[in-house]
Amino acid sequence: MTTLAKPATRPARPEFSSGPCAKRPGWTPENLRHAVLGRSHRSKLGKARLKAAIDQTRDVLEVPADFLIGIVPGSDTGAVEMAMWSMLGPRPVQLLAFESFGKDWVTDVTKQLKLPNVEVLDAPYGLLPDTSKVRPDADLVFTWNGTTSGVRVPNADFISADREGIVICDATSAAFAQDLDWSKLDVVTFSWQKALGGEGAHGILILSPRAVARLESHTPAWPMPKLFRMTKGGKVALDIFEGATINTPSMLCVEDALDALKWAASIGGLEAMQGRADRNLGVLADWVAKTAWVDFLAADPAIRSNTSVCLKVVDPRIAALSDDAQAEFAKKLASLLEKEGAALDIGGYRDAPAGLRIWCGATVEASDLEALTPWLDWAFDAVVADLLDA
Repeated sequence: MTTLAKPATRPARPEFSSGPCAKRPGWTPENLRHAVLGRSHRSKLGKARLKAAIDQTRDVLEVPADFLIGIVPGSDTGAVEMAMWSMLGPRPVQLLAFESFGKDWVTDVTKQLKLPNVEVLDAPYGLLPDTSKVRPDADLVFTWNGTTSGVRVPNADFISADREGIVICDATSAAFAQDLDWSKLDVVTFSWQKALGGEGAHGILILSPRAVARLESHTPAWPMPKLFRMTKGGKVALDIFEGATINTPSMLCVEDALDALKWAASIGGLEAMQGRADRNLGVLADWVAKTAWVDFLAADPAIRSNTSVCLKVVDPRIAALSDDAQAEFAKKLASLLEKEGAALDIGGYRDAPAGLRIWCGATVEASDLEALTPWLDWAFDAVVADLLDA
């Protein structure tokens, strides 16, 4: 039997999923009462709400005025795919792959687009590739924050200010929580379902003037599906970036994103959201520092995510088990916590090393993480006891 008493207090909101993530504090369905429902998204009112989502994204995320912002289908994945299929080809391509989604982009570029001059700079989960090998003459595709590895780039110093290629950055779990260097990024993508706690299925695509120039100067050698087409007559279709979406969006999801952006602005904007994520990470860091059985997957604090925090079990009794047995142990931990209503959806990503993944973005309250840590210890003790009794 477990030697630890069951904690008396549960997190008020046990939603620690890494996507869709916890709704903003105080959220209720009543916040969506003004959604434009039963109307065309191309109506005057519908387009106004879409344009408002774009404008408020620019304000809160502090996107430069000369960058374009569009709402696109397919969540962050759709936004990244649109950029790669539309822009890659004229130059050599480099990809940084240090977690699952970065590896997905490698698959697309090498096996679907089948580009001839591609270099993959990879690293195991928990580490970053050697970014000193990034070339200014090549296009670059990378994730700023590895949602499945808990690793982020600390800055964009590895990208040349005088680069010739374009930089496509998947920032879906970095946006609103980490400092994006807009001077070094040409395409930035994210989805509402991450740091804003919004709903899935919609992506945000942000283009620099250099990205626009690439779109207008390059014609892909492959057929382009309608959902990926961003140019008309050799020019970027600006209406896409003013609220005229390529396909029909959910206006309920748009209203939900507007609600989240309004909340973000009300608490102090980007700086406040980053501060909340940092404090949330700090709660877990303090706990890990005094807890022998667990550690961060990202050992180096300089590259440790403050949103998708990935943990590994380092207790010698568990570390000595086979990979499959360690994965089963982590699964039991997450399942027990869910059964107790203490933490929902915190199992590690299916392709990542066995462990737990706890979302610490701005919509999560530090007090809930403080309430969670005793439950993590209790659950570990309980599952170990069951293992030893077996």
